[in-house]
Amino acid sequence: MPSLDIFNDDAFGVVNLTAAINDAAEGQAVPGIIDDLFQEEGITSTAVFIERDGDTLTLVPTGERGAPGSASGKSKRQAIPFSTVHLPVVDGINADEVQNVRVFGSETELQTVEGMVNKRLMKMRKRLDATLAFHRIGALKGQVLDSDGATVLLDAFTSFGVTQQSVGMALTTETTKVRDKIVTAKRKAEDVIGDSGVITGWRAVCGRNFFDAFVGHPAIEAAYAGWSEAANVLLGDHRAAGFRVADVEWREYYGKVGGVAFIDPDEAYLIPIVDGLFITRYAPADYMETVNTIGLPYYAKQEPRRFNKGIDMEAQSNPFNICTKPRAIIKLTKV
Repeated sequence: MPSLDIFNDDAFGVVNLTAAINDAAEGQAVPGIIDDLFQEEGITSTAVFIERDGDTLTLVPTGERGAPGSASGKSKRQAIPFSTVHLPVVDGINADEVQNVRVFGSETELQTVEGMVNKRLMKMRKRLDATLAFHRIGALKGQVLDSDGATVLLDAFTSFGVTQQSVGMALTTETTKVRDKIVTAKRKAEDVIGDSGVITGWRAVCGRNFFDAFVGHPAIEAAYAGWSEAANVLLGDHRAAGFRVADVEWREYYGKVGGVAFIDPDEAYLIPIVDGLFITRYAPADYMETVNTIGLPYYAKQEPRRFNKGIDMEAQSNPFNICTKPRAIIKLTKV
């Protein structure tokens, strides 16, 4: 019969457990329609510095202690420090759970228990994925919140000393010229981006009520009335795939864990797609094995419980998510 001695195998060391949790199982999904906008990279420390030069923000490379820093040029430049967020998740396996594993066919004890461990790892990763998605939509909105949906972990507007831009879309008024509202919002974003980047596209993520009001607005219906594919657009369900109006891809965004909603149902956010606008940085785990190494998205480790009655497992992620030009994201309201 299997025993807890099996956990001394290298398969359950920090390296292999970390590799396992970074290999996501099929079928695991959380709201991810903005994930492709974030540039991911690992860093060797828990600190991130973003340099502000007027309205231009650039990353500052880390350096060796005592060595000269990167030139900051004119005095108007300012390096703003941020810290990565530590997200630990714990679980465990009781001795009886291993004892009751039945080895059959060609499977070995190691493979059977390893499958049990990987199942727990994926359960923990699912929670971390949901949290990362929540932090990313927060970065898009300019304010990253903790799991209670109220405690502010990062306020980009306060950190950069800027204010949020918004446009009321007046979707509850039938005579509203929706296209003109969209163009107004796009111009606000374009003014912020200026010549610091090239806008390669536009995307709007919408709360449920906003999306329904937008799709059903008479101006939108009229715009598609004479198009041969109008029936597919007006009668189809385009919440996930989205559809284009004024060269903007409009998509419904919905996320909710427990009682915490990811986005206000009456709001939307217009996003200019620009290289480097959104970043994610991963710091290394707080394990001796990972000190000063390049951070990975996820880590996992296990240790025996008291009196060897089981195994305690921990998974963690140490991310930092931010929009480097928060005023370029335009908040849209339904009214």
